[in-house]
Order: sequence, then structure tokens, then C-alpha cells
Amino acid sequence: MPYYHIWTIGCQMNKAESERLGSLLEKKGYRATAAPEKADVIVLNSCVVRESAENRVVNKLHLLKRLKKSHPEMTLAVTGCFVDSDEAALRKAFPHVDYFFKAGDFPHWIEEIRGCDTLPQRPPVSVYVPIMQGCDNFCSYCIVPFRRGRERSRPVEGLVAETRELVRRGAKEIILVGQNVDSYGHDLPDKPDLADLLQELNGIEGLLRLRFLTNHPKDMSRKLIERVASLDGVCEHMNLPVQAGDDATLQAMRRGYTVDHYRQLIADIRVRIPGVALSTDVIVGFPSETDEQFHHTVDLLTDLRFDTVHVACYSPRAGTLAARQLEDDVPAADKSRRLRLVEQLQESIATEINSRLMGTSVEVLVEGKTKGKWRGRTRSDKLVFFSAPFDVAQDRPGDYLGRLVDVRIEKTSPWSLQGRLEQSQG
Repeated sequence: MPYYHIWTIGCQMNKAESERLGSLLEKKGYRATAAPEKADVIVLNSCVVRESAENRVVNKLHLLKRLKKSHPEMTLAVTGCFVDSDEAALRKAFPHVDYFFKAGDFPHWIEEIRGCDTLPQRPPVSVYVPIMQGCDNFCSYCIVPFRRGRERSRPVEGLVAETRELVRRGAKEIILVGQNVDSYGHDLPDKPDLADLLQELNGIEGLLRLRFLTNHPKDMSRKLIERVASLDGVCEHMNLPVQAGDDATLQAMRRGYTVDHYRQLIADIRVRIPGVALSTDVIVGFPSETDEQFHHTVDLLTDLRFDTVHVACYSPRAGTLAARQLEDDVPAADKSRRLRLVEQLQESIATEINSRLMGTSVEVLVEGKTKGKWRGRTRSDKLVFFSAPFDVAQDRPGDYLGRLVDVRIEKTSPWSLQGRLEQSQG
């Protein structure tokens, strides 16, 4: 039996596309393996949104060069945002790669079954479902629109049918993904939006939870906030990238909103959805960012107190407006210092937020096991580990995969919670 190995880094869209590519390969008779040296087909699903991610891809390709040399019959393919329109240059730089194909596409050697079902046959408890491709915003630092193209939404009817089938196969939670899900549907004939899609998906029998990401502050609507507040299947958790807490920096980034607009949006969300957990993304060291401008970002994070903050140092991406027109003039040492300050601040905030859950009972959707403990997430996206008692009636440990359980929290940290099982909801 032939084997395949898929290496994936980057966004949730990449993860969703890797799942579907794996499904296609399995339909061609391949079986997954975690060992690249055992694989007949290796696919790298790449990311170049940051220089560090691109370096990881390049390093991985160099490491695989020796493996390809010793196994010339092996097929090596690369997809994701590393693949641009200049395929000739890629082939020249990496001649040991057999195929390059763009993000969201499939190589010609599986085109013959492209029209078939690409959904995972055995989906995980929580499944990513792409609802659109591309982005029309063209933030000055972002390479994604150049690699994934303009926005293209998938019809509501198809997404509803796909979700029903994934649930039938065992999925319990669906995470709707796109580069900017708040723009969903504007290119479809009836112009449905994300709020309409959530309404259609909510209540599908067997579907326990719904999530969505990533949002854009200038495009998030009041209608969407109201729909999240009113639909019982939609989790009280939102990712809303701010990127910077200074108006001049936001303007240079071409984000399309001000700090005041963002603050008001967060206030509206918290009023309408009490207890909502919020996460955000921040870039430090954007061209010409002064210490004063950086501390405006620190002030924003201190005031708004997010549950999670994803922070990265700015790195120029070839072809973007920022790379063409702005000098990358913030020293690397200053970028690293600012990143550490944000990380330290957020660790302190997350410690305080999570400590409030000590002794409380939380609802957890169980996703799997790690080092002998069950793990899952709350509706607010908190990672929880718990131990479960031996099932005397079945004479074996209880199986909680895919079930909703109540867990009494006995230990907290900035990154996760630990507790003991109270009861299962079935």
C-alpha cells in the first residue's frame, strides 16, 4: 500500500486544505504516515505570511533534498502561499520538487477524481470548513491577496450540505474559515452574509458548536454581532485582529479603521455578548513605528484585556505595498524587545483572566488525548485537560471523545486549564 505525508504550517485555511488533499489521496489508495522517509508522496503546505514561516519552508525543502535523492521515485509537491506565479523560478531554485500548485488547488495527478467528495472520511471532532478564498483588502504588509487572489465565496447551499455530511461522519464542531469571513457572500447572487450562513447552519442535528475566523474590524457588522448573541450553537469567542494601537500606524498598514472605531467595536461586542472571549493579532516593528506609537498598542492591549494575543515582528513581504514603498527601519533588537513586552503583558493578563475560573465548572467539547489526559475546549476556546475515572460498568477507561463534559477546574495557567471530570452530557 502506498503512503502519503503532508507537512502543514500557517493558517487554518492551510489546515483545512491539507485535510481535503489527504482525503483525495486516500481515495487514490494512499494511507497517511507521520514518517516522511516512508512516504511515496510528500506534500508541503506552506506559508509565507512572515519571514520566519518562509524560512521554515525553505529549510524543510533543503532537508528533503537528500531524501528525494535517495528515493527518486518519491513524489514531492509544494502548495500553499509559497507558490507564486513564477513557477519557473521555483523550479530553478528547487529542482528536486516534482510539482508546485497554488493554494486551494490540486495537482494534475489527482485531477481525475477532482469532482469527487473531498471531505475527510473520518473527520476530527472539530473541523475547519473554508467558506471563501482570497481577500480584497490589500493591507500594505500582507502577501495573501497576491497568493490567494480576490475574494470568492462558496454558496450557502453547498456549505449547509457539506456541514451536514461532516456531522454525519462524526464532526461535532465546525469552524468556518476565510481570510476575511466578514466579507463572505458579497460576490454571490443573493448576497448572503456570514450572519445568514450562521443562521442556516445553527441547529443542524448533531452539530454541537459553530465558530468562525478570521474577522476584519472594518467589515464586521452589527448584524453579525446580534446573530452570535442570539444563536445558541455559535460560541462566545471572536478573533478580531487589531494589528496596531496607533492611528498613524494603522493608516500606513491600510487597515481602514481607527483605534477609536476598534475600541467601540469591542465595547459593542462585550455589551451584546456578555462573557465573550476575545483574541487579537498584533504586528510590532512596522516601518517607522516609534516607541511612542508602540506604547499606544501596549495601552490598547492593557485597556481591552484580550484572552489571547498573537504577536509577531514585522517582516517585509516581496510585492506588498509596504515592501515597495516603506523602509524596514526598525532595528531587529527593537522588534524583539517590543515582542517580548507584549508577550509578558499578555501572559500577566491571561493569568488573571484564567485564574477566575478556578473552582468553577466549565463545559468542554473533548477533542482527544494528550499524555494520558483528555483534552478539549470550552465555548470560549480555553484549552482544558482533565482526568476521568475508570468506567467500572464497562471494565475499561471511559471514552469521552466528541462528547460534551463538565469539568471542575483545579489548576489554571495563562495557556490552559486543568481539572477533573464532573459529568458527561452524552
